[in-house]
Amino acid sequence: MGEAVAAPPPAIVKEGWLNKRGEHIKNWRQRYFFLLEDGTLLGFKTKPEQGLDDPLNNFTVKRCQILKTERPRPNTFIIRGLHWTTVIERTFNAQSANDREAWMEAIKQVSERISESSSGHCVQIQEAESVEQIQLKYSSEDDDDSTGSRSSKKKRKITLDNFEFLKVLGKGTFGKVILCREKSSNHFYAIKILRKDVIIKRDEVAHTLTENRVLQVVDHPFLTYLKYSFQTNDRLCFVMEYVNGGELFFHLNQERIFPEERARFYGAEICLALGYLHERNIIYRDLKLENLLLDADGHIKIADFGLCKEDISYGSTTRTFCGTPEYLAPEVLEENDYGRGVDWWGYGVCLYEMMVGRLPFYDKDHDKLFQLIVCEDVRFPRTISQEARDLLKGLLHKDPNKRLGGGPGDVREVQSHPFYVTINWKLLEEKKTFNHFSYQDISSTLGSSLASSLNSLGVAEEG
Repeated sequence: MGEAVAAPPPAIVKEGWLNKRGEHIKNWRQRYFFLLEDGTLLGFKTKPEQGLDDPLNNFTVKRCQILKTERPRPNTFIIRGLHWTTVIERTFNAQSANDREAWMEAIKQVSERISESSSGHCVQIQEAESVEQIQLKYSSEDDDDSTGSRSSKKKRKITLDNFEFLKVLGKGTFGKVILCREKSSNHFYAIKILRKDVIIKRDEVAHTLTENRVLQVVDHPFLTYLKYSFQTNDRLCFVMEYVNGGELFFHLNQERIFPEERARFYGAEICLALGYLHERNIIYRDLKLENLLLDADGHIKIADFGLCKEDISYGSTTRTFCGTPEYLAPEVLEENDYGRGVDWWGYGVCLYEMMVGRLPFYDKDHDKLFQLIVCEDVRFPRTISQEARDLLKGLLHKDPNKRLGGGPGDVREVQSHPFYVTINWKLLEEKKTFNHFSYQDISSTLGSSLASSLNSLGVAEEG
């Protein structure tokens, strides 16, 4: 039999320069766009000499609406389309009224032609594929392990019957979290039970699958671990390590500012955890105090891996806009490609909060907040030591290529900074260094911090 012939790439319907308004920072960026016959709209910073690889913008005009407007500039048009359950608007500005009409007519014709040929099947197919993904990706066979080791090779089928349910810790949009005891081992776990239909409806399939994959492969003292994952007909179940020391966010609110020695201890443990992920080509993308928990011995545990991005080594990039507004790196807000450096920016924001008692950039208005992050220099109180100031300046550098940790050395660049000169990294990772903030210090606040720690599991406290 002859070899299969690859389908030809979709033909170019129209190409040319347009100004695109940023979706997060509301400024205009000039892009060279290609409209393809399959509905794809690709944007480039410069006109590509050959091929259409690595566009800055990759949109679709399938089933879109087109609106003409003279605001905020003359010759503007808006493409409005449905991305799963969310309506997305993207604003473009043409060089002239005739150019705008030509773009709008081309987009309209492509969109109508696709709608006529597809007969509305696309959304149904996508949803069916998503359900199938969930059904296939969640194994109900896990390590049979009564000793706590995750290296056991023996397998057994895990179901909800293996657990004694003790207390509903919280409920949220996707399901609930229950404190449970495994009957065979008497170990406590937090079991997160998520509804499949809600995950699909909320377009969280990819994030949920990513979290499961990452949790299956990571094993580090400063990362929360997944004991089992399995499913019922309509639920996904994550049996997670139960971390009972509360959020770092709660403890910082109690004390307002951490002494530099304490911030250094937490910062070093977070640094090791990020380095571990980066060595496995995983970027975390959602570092914030609410996702930093303390275990019973006062050590850091990073939780919530839903926004992780896999296969990102040094030099590799991604483009997805995601994360928590106050912790977003400038390159994310400017809709540029980004890589591991976004984690070191978030790390810098967390350390700044610990040592200064507030965020480095803040405004209730997100447009103003994003402008501060992109344009304003970070400021420091006089109480910050020179070593801490230098570390934070390096981590909060606007240019990811010049940011501390943003180079090929990654975590080693951060570890070698003078702020961490007293840290023995090997002993710290083995938990053999003296912990200045032990369980005895935090035990009195565990009850009141429980509600706040539930946020990292995506739930609200049960009344």
